[in-house]
Amino acid sequence: MVMTWKRRRLAALADRDLRLFFAGAAVSMLGSATASVATPFALLDSGGDEAELGYVMAARIIPMVVFLLVGGVVADRIGPRRVMVASEILRCATQAALAGALLLGRPGVWTFVVLVALWGVGEAFSNPAQASLIPRIARGDMLRDANALAGLAQSTSTVAGPALAGVAVATLGSGVVIAFDAVTYAVGAVCLALLRVEDRSAAPVAGAEATPMWAALRQGWARFRSHTWLWVTTAQFTLFNLLVWAPFLVLGPVVAHQRPGGAREWGLVMTLYGAGAVVGGLASMGGRTPRRPLVVATVASVGWALPSAALAAGLPTTPVAGAALVAGVGSAVCAVLYATTNQRHLPPEVLARVTSITTLGAFALGPLGLAAAGPVASAVGVAAVLGFGAVWQVATSAFVLAVPAVRRLESHGSREEDLTAART
Repeated sequence: MVMTWKRRRLAALADRDLRLFFAGAAVSMLGSATASVATPFALLDSGGDEAELGYVMAARIIPMVVFLLVGGVVADRIGPRRVMVASEILRCATQAALAGALLLGRPGVWTFVVLVALWGVGEAFSNPAQASLIPRIARGDMLRDANALAGLAQSTSTVAGPALAGVAVATLGSGVVIAFDAVTYAVGAVCLALLRVEDRSAAPVAGAEATPMWAALRQGWARFRSHTWLWVTTAQFTLFNLLVWAPFLVLGPVVAHQRPGGAREWGLVMTLYGAGAVVGGLASMGGRTPRRPLVVATVASVGWALPSAALAAGLPTTPVAGAALVAGVGSAVCAVLYATTNQRHLPPEVLARVTSITTLGAFALGPLGLAAAGPVASAVGVAAVLGFGAVWQVATSAFVLAVPAVRRLESHGSREEDLTAART
């Protein structure tokens, strides 16, 4: 019975292309997670200060915001696999250059800014392309499992990367860790290049090259607006990042700092959140997609309210960490079902563009939430901000479930039937 369960969960890895995709994504994301820890220490060890560290962090985020929509258009125009390979190569080159600069001396802050900005450009092009690539390498019955594999690669790297980077930076130095990241991008590029995408109708849409950039963006926006379920769920995540998750990430360490365990307790909370995401990713593999996937995904999103509520209530670390574990499980289930729904109900020729719009919309207000959480908490109290976020998440999930287009959207049926049923 146990072996049958394991075979069902891991059946997706029997597919050659999915194995290559998962291996490349897992290695590449692990490198990214380690570099995200090593880069700030590299700057500080090179003589940078807090303000310059802020410039470097912004240098990664700003290109992602600026080029995300362009990345979606390019992926739809020339094919997502080509874009992802180019992105891996670009990030390999930038990390190799930064590693070389660190190993040879103490680079100035503008070296960091320029190279990290190029790193961010690569990420901006890669994210929408991946969403468009997955349905081109996964058979219809493997689509959810392929998305679960992508989420599993992300969540495992989130758990393992910082721990690996902490030890490696202390013993080998930041330059070596960033050089390791460059190698992982090279591995990712090779795995992507070996995919047999052409065998599964992955060629770019004929004539797409002749469409002007702004016209292509308008086409993606028109498709996004035409689906009530799509813009409603995107709006929910936009406000979630502003009012729930950003305050939790800022104020959670503040609460932990006031307790005896300090950073150790907060590390436990975030580790269990990542572990929950791993569990949720594994649970999403095998079996059948729920008939009403957005209903299940929205219910799962309620889990994000639990850690904020636990902190607002002043609970000890153990129940807060338990709440984070549940939230992590829900986050993985939610991400897999939303991605699979988009891929099943949107035409492949606009999928990357629509994904770039939903990604940009979902995260556009996150930086504002991070900046405002502290001042607002100083005015009304930490518990009030966290408690409001918990209530908001429950209330908005209930609102989304009340939308007919969300409740009625089914996972099965032909693409034409799905598109007709999805429009309201």
